[in-house]
Amino acid sequence: MTEPAGTPATTAAPAPACQNCGTPLLGPHCYACGQPVNGLVRHFSSIIGDFLDSVLNIDARVLRTLWPLFARPGYLSREYFAGRRVRYVSPVRLFVFLSIVTFFVAQLMLSFGPDAIQFDNGDSFQQATTVAEVERARDQALKGLEQARAEIPGNVPGARVGIDAGAAAVRDKARKRIAELQARTDGGPPPRPAGDAADADATPDLQFNGRPWDPVANPVRVRWLPGFANRWINQQVGKGRDNVAALRKDPNRLKDAVLGALPSTLFVLLPIFALMLKLAYLFKRRLYMEHLIVALHSHAFLCLALLLVFGFSALGRAAPAAAGFARAGEGLLFAWMPLYLLLMQKRVYAQGWIMTVLKYFVLGVCYLVLLSLGVAFTVLASLVWA
Repeated sequence: MTEPAGTPATTAAPAPACQNCGTPLLGPHCYACGQPVNGLVRHFSSIIGDFLDSVLNIDARVLRTLWPLFARPGYLSREYFAGRRVRYVSPVRLFVFLSIVTFFVAQLMLSFGPDAIQFDNGDSFQQATTVAEVERARDQALKGLEQARAEIPGNVPGARVGIDAGAAAVRDKARKRIAELQARTDGGPPPRPAGDAADADATPDLQFNGRPWDPVANPVRVRWLPGFANRWINQQVGKGRDNVAALRKDPNRLKDAVLGALPSTLFVLLPIFALMLKLAYLFKRRLYMEHLIVALHSHAFLCLALLLVFGFSALGRAAPAAAGFARAGEGLLFAWMPLYLLLMQKRVYAQGWIMTVLKYFVLGVCYLVLLSLGVAFTVLASLVWA
């Protein structure tokens, strides 16, 4: 239909243009340069609205993601590969979120008593004047270490490295003191009296070249290194000795060191684990990023399972009547973890059971070794450079 004569033509409003490149806009982002229409220079109330909308959207996706992550091995990875991604939390965000929450809760839940860990520097044994006293002191120290081991939930790789090292040191000190007392009984010099001033020194007795380490009198010296490098090494030895002595006063520092080392170690090992999957399934012709998605989902599941373990542990502490139920829940979770990972590997890669189980055990052993070494190295580094 034509407009009547004399009617003014309606002028269409000009389309908004991108303020960066001038291209006409077709949505909330410029399709040419990617700049969003809404920047931060606007009313604060609208920024708060966008933030709340983003948070609620993430929360909704978390609720849709956590159940299949926990109960359906391999489901999220296969959904991601099939292109159905927007309804779930991204693998990277999921792992980061769960790891932060899990290790934050672990810091609150785990605690060593003031006498739980003793890095014995020999003073309790040096005060003993008979073999029986040394054996009693040894058994008491080992009992405290065993109690500390029992307080660590599950077989968390690396979490018991310090305790095992402390137990080995206690046995070694006791053995040396017993041999010293037996030698003196056969005609050697009299034992040092208890309460000697040297016994009050809480620093560990570090030995180098058969003599106590001293940064001046008996330093660690590597011949082929320059002088400044040897000085730096001895400075780190001194810091490590002081930090180990501080652990005797506050055993929770070991817990903090382990829990602080685990997240960073997991982040470093994630791409390595994905590379291990790539090598294990080389003939599947999958992209490396697909294996990385599997690694992210498997690690996110482990964090979620550990978080539930801490929840059952808190329930057992808060309600003694439910302690039996809490222990059963923890046991089921620890049994579900390895089974879940096996089923996930089978469903994602769709290989026969024999090859799947074989690769599962090989990958598991290699990864646990790397994780334990990584945590141990990170803990030792944190004790030296703290």
